[in-house]
Amino acid sequence: MLAAPARPLGGAAPELKGPGRDRRIDACRGLALWCIFLNHFPNNAGSWLTLRNYGFSDSAEMFMFVSGVTCALAYGSAYARDGWPGVVTRTLRRSWDIYAAFLLLTVACAVMVYLSGGDRLADESNTRLLLEYPGAALAHAAILQYRPVNTDILPIFVVYHLLFAPLLWLLLRVPNTALGASLLLYAMVHVFGWVVPAWPDKVWFFNPLAWQLLVVLGAWYVIAGKRIWPLMSCRVMLVFAVLYLTLSLVVALSWWVTALQDLVPPAFAKVIYEVDKSNLAPLRLLHFLALALLAVWLVPRDWRALPMPLVRAAILCGENSLAIYCIGVLLALASQIVLVGISSGFAMQIALSLAGILLMIAAAALLDSIRIKPRRQPR
Repeated sequence: MLAAPARPLGGAAPELKGPGRDRRIDACRGLALWCIFLNHFPNNAGSWLTLRNYGFSDSAEMFMFVSGVTCALAYGSAYARDGWPGVVTRTLRRSWDIYAAFLLLTVACAVMVYLSGGDRLADESNTRLLLEYPGAALAHAAILQYRPVNTDILPIFVVYHLLFAPLLWLLLRVPNTALGASLLLYAMVHVFGWVVPAWPDKVWFFNPLAWQLLVVLGAWYVIAGKRIWPLMSCRVMLVFAVLYLTLSLVVALSWWVTALQDLVPPAFAKVIYEVDKSNLAPLRLLHFLALALLAVWLVPRDWRALPMPLVRAAILCGENSLAIYCIGVLLALASQIVLVGISSGFAMQIALSLAGILLMIAAAALLDSIRIKPRRQPR
């Protein structure tokens, strides 16, 4: 996914090899945003263009990992320029930006459902509580315990950005210890079932105690990943990655294609069926790591496709990730309203998918062209 990172000396700021901004980072993030949009409205044929149906992981893992990479780079630059006060200031400011966006998006989702008159949609979008008990729902949204469907990722990033300054301090000094602590916390989630409660009676869909591993791993890769570069460039590892991706492809397709079900042993299928996304199941984590390894081999820093219009559009979206994510959530909800109220046919699903992505690209281009832009900091 990325070139081998430069190894910092002492407390040096993290960076990636090569001049200028690595456009692959923004391209990956923009592609993830498109896939997240396609997956956000149910029964969408366009979701077959995403990773979700072809393996154990999906675009969420890619987005989390790349966010860890961009956090390390952005806040590392702030450290080089302004020291730790600059890092803390930027993390607090970015956390506030995401927090404000989350609250505005929560209200916007409820308004859209109310205006559509969709009683059924109020349940599917988890906005009924906000419509019937606005005071209590907003109070719990303010402390990140309540959120409409598809906004789950924003509260996680509010917390992660708040905590990134101490994480960066650890990574610059004892990177392997920091990664080890992250792995230990991830393991404890799966051993003891640790979760974060939500309101009124559920838990955070993206368990931050588990998903933190991908953010930490992305940041660690920027700062200390040179140590594993010989392993990543080993052809044996590439073969194992391809074999695992092939296995997961067959298993994932067997959930939809009856003819493939006989290829998966029943005992194995029972263990892996419904791979847990909420707690980032190990099979999902391994699948993403295999994809990342394959991307390292196939997508160099000077990848010839980077100047292509479609890739440049993904880069634009990735550069404005917070705004485009929020727009994507609203477009997915609007698409769901259309599918429920007008037509749920295949042609409508494809039309809404294409229209949504085009609108996301147009919004990103507009944000890129105006003078006052959102600060290009990591999600």
